[in-house]
Amino acid sequence: MEPFAHLHRRRLLMGAGALLASACSPEPADAGEAQYAASPYRRVSDAEWRRRLGEDAWRILRHEGTERPYASPLNQERRRGTFVCRGCDLPLFRSNWKFDSGTGWPSFYTVMSANIGRKRDRAIGIPRTEYHCARCLGHQGHVFNDGPRPTGLRYCNNGVALKFVAA
Repeated sequence: MEPFAHLHRRRLLMGAGALLASACSPEPADAGEAQYAASPYRRVSDAEWRRRLGEDAWRILRHEGTERPYASPLNQERRRGTFVCRGCDLPLFRSNWKFDSGTGWPSFYTVMSANIGRKRDRAIGIPRTEYHCARCLGHQGHVFNDGPRPTGLRYCNNGVALKFVAA
């Protein structure tokens, strides 16, 4: 046996595992948000978004960044209300859909589906499903198949991409 044959085998197994995981995408990855195609938010310049949002929210919403885990005060939000897109105030989640995933990001088991778009994201080498606000196209987070009942999904959201509106 070659001295480094086990490294090649490990790489092959890891690649096969990543491919298998990507085949288990929770929903189709299409960025269909036709109902908001004429939204004035689609015509805002990047510089204007940066001015409106501030550095952190701009980096995440407009450039698909990720905030540090446990950085968002929304992790501790327990009041009744609605979580809306920080970019355009479009409602995305009801507070009773939120759960503590232990990941450090606000997590929800379902979303107002008509208000998001989806697309395939391969930024880290493993295909994931990214979701964004359908009206302003602001990046929100990724959806995974490890959430609680009834959906089994976990919408893992950047807290800085959201605002909370109390009921």
